[in-house]
Amino acid sequence: MDIATILTKRYPGSEWTLNGDNYSGLTWLSEGKKPTKKSLEAEWAQVEYETACEQVEADRQVAYRLTADPIFFEFQRGDKTEAEWLDAVQAVKDANVYPVDPSTIVVEPVVEVVEDGA
Repeated sequence: MDIATILTKRYPGSEWTLNGDNYSGLTWLSEGKKPTKKSLEAEWAQVEYETACEQVEADRQVAYRLTADPIFFEFQRGDKTEAEWLDAVQAVKDANVYPVDPSTIVVEPVVEVVEDGA
């Protein structure tokens, strides 16, 4: 769990200091109550997902500029086909896949089967 990332994303404008990486090093300087360790832990999966999505988007933008955009301009000039350009766009997407949103994961309950000893 990255406490600083959670606080930055979920408590914008709040003031705090963090000595080390542990909750025990968190000093809350803003008005109101300091978030609990449990509340920060509850936010972590979604914050981690959002951070990963931001990185994928940034990586895609770089890859588009380097690979797909030049082909697009060649397509506009008639030197490449639309299919070649669209293939280049898809290649960037395939190489930079978004993570699975943890809020969409459905966990099936575990059913324990107890056999009769008879």
